Amino acid sequence: MVKKASDDASPRVLSKKEYAKELLRLQEELVALQEWVRQTGTRLVVLFEGRDTAGKGGTIQRISGALNPRSCRVVALPAPTERERSQWYFQRYIAHLPAAGEMVLFDRSWYNRAGVERVMGFCTDEQYADFVHTVPMLEEALVTDGIVVVKYWLSLSDSEQRRRFRARIDNPAKRWKLSPMDLEAQARWVDYAEAKDRMFEFSDTEHSPWWVVDADNKKEARLNLIAHLLSLFPYEQPELPDIELPARQNRAYQRPPLERQRFVPQRYEIGTSKKEPKGEEEDSR
Repeated sequence: MVKKASDDASPRVLSKKEYAKELLRLQEELVALQEWVRQTGTRLVVLFEGRDTAGKGGTIQRISGALNPRSCRVVALPAPTERERSQWYFQRYIAHLPAAGEMVLFDRSWYNRAGVERVMGFCTDEQYADFVHTVPMLEEALVTDGIVVVKYWLSLSDSEQRRRFRARIDNPAKRWKLSPMDLEAQARWVDYAEAKDRMFEFSDTEHSPWWVVDADNKKEARLNLIAHLLSLFPYEQPELPDIELPARQNRAYQRPPLERQRFVPQRYEIGTSKKEPKGEEEDSR
């Protein structure tokens, strides 16, 4: 069901305004893709992996923000509970796999075991060895059953990661993104690099390959990843039916006194070049 992405010509150089326009165009294409997924009953899983600050969350937001949340879910699991640690390792991820017509976007996935758990010693050598043995078979089983699995690794340079960490430290609105694990990511840069290389050795397979995205420029990474994802599927823009807005109900209505309602204080007012018309007095709001 997934087709090979063809090599593109030289990349287009976009201004910031052109970036915003192209992102909007790609998001409209994502809506068409979602409709195709719904109509064909496709079960689509997209994994987003990469170093801390690589832009996984922002890219996922640009994808999911344009789509119907009823059939496109984002899964970003916290650290496992005591109960979950006693389960089969893949169990809590399997529970989030899609049904027919659904898309699931994993913001980190079962590959936590090949990355942070391996580097930080959160799993034993035996658990890691079992993961190495099991994950290719698991993903082959998913694909054999008809689930489409697309895996992205957002690649980030050491210097750019340091710059983004400093930006989080200096910005109070982003401090929450900084965790002790993030600091260890810099202290153990080579350990993580070696873990990623080993992960590719056993999990970059013909039936479930890794796609690497250069993520040093976040905006470029978003466009390149979304365009690539779209290129994997034979979707088409759906034919939209003509819709006629019905006439409003024509019946007398008396709105209750406004003082009976608790209005949020209007602390802001957006100026416009042309005064926007207010709603009719009978508007029930």
